[in-house]
Formats: sequence, structure tokens, C-alpha cells
Amino acid sequence: MIYTCTIAPSIDYTVYLSDFNSGKLNRTNEVYYYPGGKGINVSRVLKRFGVANTALGFAGGFTGRYIEEYLKNEGVETDFIETTEVTRINVKIKSESETELNGPGPELTVDQLSALTKKVRDMNEGDWFVLAGSLPNAIGQNYFLELATICQAKNIHFVLDTSGPMLKSILTAPVFLVKPNQQELGELFGVDITNLTDVYHYARKLVESGTEHVVVSMGGEGAMLVTKDIALIAKAPQGTVVNTVGAGDSLVSGFIASYAASRDASQAFRFGIASGSATAFRSDLCRKEDVETLLDQIEVHPFEEKDVTG
Repeated sequence: MIYTCTIAPSIDYTVYLSDFNSGKLNRTNEVYYYPGGKGINVSRVLKRFGVANTALGFAGGFTGRYIEEYLKNEGVETDFIETTEVTRINVKIKSESETELNGPGPELTVDQLSALTKKVRDMNEGDWFVLAGSLPNAIGQNYFLELATICQAKNIHFVLDTSGPMLKSILTAPVFLVKPNQQELGELFGVDITNLTDVYHYARKLVESGTEHVVVSMGGEGAMLVTKDIALIAKAPQGTVVNTVGAGDSLVSGFIASYAASRDASQAFRFGIASGSATAFRSDLCRKEDVETLLDQIEVHPFEEKDVTG
């Protein structure tokens, strides 16, 4: 079974309007209410690929119930831990430029965190645990390191998609897959990454420290996959970018869905790139048919430093 975990989910209230004027009444043209959070996005895309999964995390109040009902209507199983706080609403204003208003995540108790730990302990060998999204510093890095250690001991595929100091601390434990973007990879090592050789060099450092698969996303430039055996570059397909929200989560979903079926990292990488691009080319998360349409356009080739350095 694949389990995703979103510590601080949200309802993303997304509004579209031609002009946004701060301090004045604005009338919207279109509005959408989506369950938000990186782990939730992964769950939704996996289900669209026909892959059963369960969404974990913390939810409460009328907004928490809305998220659960929305996911169940899409066929995604949920097993959220209830909080006394109302789950946050994030406002996304889409106009000439994009403005976001993100609410605070929940303050979690020791008992609530222990409940999540128990859920991970109850997982079986070969399961997947996808920890995605922001991880509150208030919880402490030792808690997430404990989850990683449990996954290692039980041979659970631990997938990590977060950023900042918490990402750096968790990567001291073995991880099956991590997906930083180019900037986040640089932040891990306190450097500016400006070219493919740098991307490869620092991704390789993560592999040498125990991470099995490192996928570095580079926006319109595509992405790189580095493992102990291979280094691959994939170019992003041509298309009109509509919305980048969820593109990285879709990449993770595509990689997991393909790898779980084939155990082939190269194939999973290619499917992941198609998935991320398919989401970027539409207003909502991608569907399987969107991904399959793009697969033939994904160019994947081995990366060799001599190709860049001469």
C-alpha cells in the first residue's frame, strides 16, 4: 500500500480575475476549491493513474471534513488524525501576477504525533510512505528522523518531498526518493547551483550519503535523476504552462506509480517527467491520458560530465 502524509493540509481557494486591485472590491471571474497539500496532490494523481493509496495527515473542523469528502469522492482513501483546530484555507489570487495568502498549519499535540507514528509502525514491508509538504519546525527534526528510521527498519519505501533545514536533517537517514528543485539542492549544501555539472555533483553527494534516488527538477530545463548506478537527463516537453502548482507532486506520483509496477528507475523517471509536465499544462492535476500523450515527447539520455565540460 502507498501512504501519503500531509502534516498541514488546506483548502486552496483559487480565484481568477482580470485585474486585482489591493484595497478595493474585486470581483472574480472563476473560483475553485481544491484540497491542498503536497501529499494530498500525490494521492489524487496516484488515484488518477489507477493506483490505490491512503492519504494520512491531520485535519479538523468543517474544512477538514470537506477535504476528506472531496478525496473520498475521487476514490482516495483517507485516514486523517483529527485535530481540534479548523484546517487552514489558503487563498490563491490569479491575475496579472499571482498573490497567495497561506494560513498557519495546526499546532499538534504529543498524542496526535504519536498517533501518526503508530500508523507508520503498523505499515508492512514493501509499503510506501510519502512525506510531502512543509514540516513545522515546532515539531522538531528528531520526530521526522524517527519516522525515517522506522521505515528503514521495516523496509518501507520512504519518499521525502520537502525543503529547508528540515530536509537537510532528515536526509541523514536513508531515503528511497527525494525530489529537490535546483535551488533547494543548492540550499542543502550552501551553494549556488548554476549548471548541470553542479546538479550532478551535489545530487551524487546525496546518493553517497544514503539516498537511493535523487530527482532534481529544473523547471523548463527538465530534470536529472541520479542513483548509484545511473545519471539521466530528461528534457521537458514543449507546451503552454498554465499552472505550476502540483507539477512537482505529479512528478513524484508518476515516478512512484511507474516504479511500483516496473522496478525500473529509468522508466519511472520518464513517466514522472511526463506527469509533472502534464499538470503544468492544465489548470488542475494531470490525468493518465494527459501523461500518455506526452510520453513520446520525453527525451531521456545519460548524463556525462564531458558533455558539459568538454
